[in-house]
Amino acid sequence: MFQKTFASDNNSGVHPKILEAIQKINIGHCVGYGHDGYSQKVIQKLIDYFGGNCDIYLVGNGTAANVIALSSAVRTFEAVICSSISHLYLDECGAPERFIGIKLYPVPHYGGKIKVEDCYPLLVGHAEEHRSQPKVLSITQPTEYGTLYSDEEVRALAEFAHQNQMYLHMDGARIANAAAAMNKSIKQITGDLGVDILSLGGTKNGLLLGEAIVFFNPELASATRFYRKQGMHLFSKHRYLAAQFEAYFENDLWFTLAQQANATAQYLAQQLQKIPTIQITQPVQTNAVFAKLPRKLISPLQEKYFFYEWDPSQCEVRFMCSFDTTQEDVDNFTNTIQQTLAALQLT
Repeated sequence: MFQKTFASDNNSGVHPKILEAIQKINIGHCVGYGHDGYSQKVIQKLIDYFGGNCDIYLVGNGTAANVIALSSAVRTFEAVICSSISHLYLDECGAPERFIGIKLYPVPHYGGKIKVEDCYPLLVGHAEEHRSQPKVLSITQPTEYGTLYSDEEVRALAEFAHQNQMYLHMDGARIANAAAAMNKSIKQITGDLGVDILSLGGTKNGLLLGEAIVFFNPELASATRFYRKQGMHLFSKHRYLAAQFEAYFENDLWFTLAQQANATAQYLAQQLQKIPTIQITQPVQTNAVFAKLPRKLISPLQEKYFFYEWDPSQCEVRFMCSFDTTQEDVDNFTNTIQQTLAALQLT
């Protein structure tokens, strides 16, 4: 039995209902590459969920979702504006640059969020052939700090993008956690606010593997099926991706799982706040807790629990809760912190 960790929600297992859905359709033969009736039925259900006037493509992971989504909207002489701390900019191993051949324009962030005023200077040189032309504004919801854009902030960014002939892309690897925290549907915090393209995550919230690209502007998806094939994410046994998403949206399972992860993160933050030597550094709005630890505590604690050091210069670490993290897991973890502090005589 593997120990629960607080490093990433990627480290969690697969929810039993997801595995059950995969097993349920694991019978007989059917046409591959998503042309089977079952996969098409599931895609139509998702389209109906997101309002009918959209187009949806399933892929295997978040990097593919982002890269294939942007491939559909950006030409090689164009650019994407994104946060300087975004996954797109820092953690895709240069995939957008390599596979699309585009430029990324990073802008400052404030608790993970970007502001319209920091994007304006990048519009200088519009239609100037010496510069890459901004075409997409990409934001992450929730941000890399687990913080949330308000509806008003997303609307403002969408309006800015559209007024300047750009599209708004949302990296929603943890969009379920954002929607659960706001007690809203995914559509209400994406397409209804002006988002043109959503990279919708599932792997971090109970799926075996699987993300979806949702085009609220279906005209942008005219060539996506070709980009998905070129991008090596057109799976022959597509029905196994589709099965996961059918279970994920059945009775809003996505909401239940994300709500559990968020609630456990809140509990973790409350327990950490009882330890005088630990300081919470960011608002705990979803399933991430950022904290400053005593420098001498970090390495000994990492020998017992896996977690990431976020900013070594500030002794800031990140703790992530998953759909299967329990209060008992948190109690065991915080007790270990207390015991380690005492052993190091840091209390």
